[in-house]
Amino acid sequence: MNMLPRYLCLLAALLSGCATPRQLVIDPAPSREAGDTEQLPALYQPKPSAVLQGKASYYWKPQPTASGERFNPKKLTAAHKSLPMHSVIRVINLKNGKSVIVRINDRGPYVRGRIIDLSMAAAERIEMTKSGVVSVKVEVLKKIGVITKPNRKSRRVH
Repeated sequence: MNMLPRYLCLLAALLSGCATPRQLVIDPAPSREAGDTEQLPALYQPKPSAVLQGKASYYWKPQPTASGERFNPKKLTAAHKSLPMHSVIRVINLKNGKSVIVRINDRGPYVRGRIIDLSMAAAERIEMTKSGVVSVKVEVLKKIGVITKPNRKSRRVH
């Protein structure tokens, strides 16, 4: 019996196990400094996957959030009743056209007629702190799949 085909198949299987797979990054992992969204627009398509309209309010007192991180009023975050945690959205103040990109890290608001609760920093960006509640358009941004470099630190076992 010729064993060469079996050895070649075995060799191919062993060598394919040595390759380090590339990862598809779907969501930037939140860190202890979560809420920094300045770099996020490059990871999202400009056309939103969904658009909502309603009233926005804001909150400023540090407290635990539904995502488990501590709310920081200086970060660009927001609360929404049903969007998945860590969704990235653009909020546009319909009165002045100013917009801000925030990450969902909490649930709420639980006041009738309101669709989003912004952090103080996000509210300041769209100039709504004097009025407290404003009409907004919320655009849910669609993620772009990003291929990262292979993990060079992993050990290859032959």
